[in-house]
Amino acid sequence: MKTLQAAFFLVAFVPLVKPAPTIQQDSSKFNDYETDIAMGSLIQQDYEMLSKDIIKDGTNVSLDTGLQGDDSQLSARPTKDTNLPTCLLCVCLSGSVYCEEIDIEAVPPLPKETAYLYARFNKIKRIAVSDFADITTLRRIDFSGNMIEEIEDGAFSKLLLLEELSLAENRLVKLPVLPPKLTTFNANQNRIKSRGIKNNAFKKLTNLAYLYLGHNALESVPLNLPESLRILHLQHNNITTINDDTFCKSNNTRYIRTRMDEIRMEGNPILLAKHVNAFSCLRTLPVGTYY
Repeated sequence: MKTLQAAFFLVAFVPLVKPAPTIQQDSSKFNDYETDIAMGSLIQQDYEMLSKDIIKDGTNVSLDTGLQGDDSQLSARPTKDTNLPTCLLCVCLSGSVYCEEIDIEAVPPLPKETAYLYARFNKIKRIAVSDFADITTLRRIDFSGNMIEEIEDGAFSKLLLLEELSLAENRLVKLPVLPPKLTTFNANQNRIKSRGIKNNAFKKLTNLAYLYLGHNALESVPLNLPESLRILHLQHNNITTINDDTFCKSNNTRYIRTRMDEIRMEGNPILLAKHVNAFSCLRTLPVGTYY
């Protein structure tokens, strides 16, 4: 009787038991993985073909092989009349060239339509006339944080549209001849002495509004500062004297510098209280030591 019951149980219930599922769900993952590999291979092939086409055509484009997921990996569009290595090494985009922190030792050849050059924190030691001889469209140059010791006479003479120039944090001992339309000039943290600035270095810069010469070795305030000047930084130099014509006009007691908003002279050995007449034309007193 027990044997018959066992047989009946097997006949009745065994068909209801489903076999264990296969590992099809895992196979889909492997298929996706293989698809990703195939797509990656195609992308790599496209990249290699693009690189060959660029070299063949002699055009210029910035290629980014990074794995970032944002717009930063988009490369610049090809530009004409450009030396290929410059924009493979730097980033060239819409008239701007970014060559920052790549250890270049000289100014690279630039596209002729370049308007903005950012070459900060490199190892550039010298600026030559030939660096900008054919680049007349420049409006802003930033060489901050390099090792520049020499700038050839006339290096910026053809840059008639240049408005902003930064040579901060270099090793200059004298200033070059500056282009006429400058509005901002920054030479903070160099080794410039007063004899390294010509008497008329700023006189003809009638648009100059911001002049930064802090943390140098100046013994006196530069002469013939333009009327357009709004901000003047001379802090942490070796300035020991000021005369009545430095900022004002000793022969004109009604003269007022209406545009000058700020003069910084702290960190100099001069005692400003001894030169009150030198500030009579200013709307605000310079920042510095008075007592």
